[in-house]
Amino acid sequence: MIRGMGLYTADAVTPADDVRNWEAPGDGHPEPKLREFKEQCLATPGSFIWLGLFEPTRAELEMVTDVFELPRLQVEDAANTAQRPKFEIDDNGHGLALFKMLDYVDSTSDVITGQLAIFVGPWFAITVRFGQIGDLRNIRQRLATSPELRAHGPVAVLYTVIDLAVDGYLVVSDEVSADVENLETEVFTSDRTATTTNSIYLLKRENVEIRRAVGPLVVWAHDAVGERLAWVPDGLRAYFRDIGDHLLRVGDTVESTDGLLMTMLMASTSLQDLQQNRDMRKISAWVAIAAVDYMPELHQPWGYPAILTMMGTACVLLFRAFKRSGWL
Repeated sequence: MIRGMGLYTADAVTPADDVRNWEAPGDGHPEPKLREFKEQCLATPGSFIWLGLFEPTRAELEMVTDVFELPRLQVEDAANTAQRPKFEIDDNGHGLALFKMLDYVDSTSDVITGQLAIFVGPWFAITVRFGQIGDLRNIRQRLATSPELRAHGPVAVLYTVIDLAVDGYLVVSDEVSADVENLETEVFTSDRTATTTNSIYLLKRENVEIRRAVGPLVVWAHDAVGERLAWVPDGLRAYFRDIGDHLLRVGDTVESTDGLLMTMLMASTSLQDLQQNRDMRKISAWVAIAAVDYMPELHQPWGYPAILTMMGTACVLLFRAFKRSGWL
């Protein structure tokens, strides 16, 4: 569905009227209204359209593809929620950027994932969002109150959207790092439980979600930091460099967290094996002591007292020996 649309210039923002109701019964097909808005944009020098779609249907994507003349292969990528993050932006700053949106759930320590794609053209920016993460209302407000950003055209939308996504990566990676520190303390304390190893494995899976979102963007981040993106306007180079730096920071954090979790997993497993060995030694020691409790048939009247004395002495000696060796 269409979540929002507006005509942006350096001087003003003109939102489309009742854009969310265009597809309601009785309102007619939205395509003529989109084409009308397109003509208004093309007739206004220095303007661009920002169209926001949320979980669009195949028919809605076809309509937008026809009106804005989007590459169909890129549209298919934007509609695929399993698509790998990527940047396909040419030297003119036109093309597709697709990345994952991340959020952290405090109550369950889960990392949940959404997807956001943005098409950038000479006179338009189209965002396609899947999942509840990545509400763009604040971004629209930010752009509406910043003539400096709007002056850079559709690339300004790309910048603000990427900035939102990367800020989310920073928050989620910091939260996961805090969980790792808490779990690390638990691993090396006497309060360790049987669920500790399982918790490490689950946290490792959450870290993988961050890696899947950030990993494919690391090369692009290096280009942004090195200011090798020819399509970035001079006025936005510092901002894109900052985004690239944050992406690289998250990438480093993900790698170090993964290594630490692997070490913790190995340590937890070793400590469990050590505890099991200790338990087995104790069981073996008590079995050895109890084995002395075997009494053969006796034929002498003093046999019972003698064998009881021998059993007691043997048990005491075994107990002392096992105690000194650490088995008990």
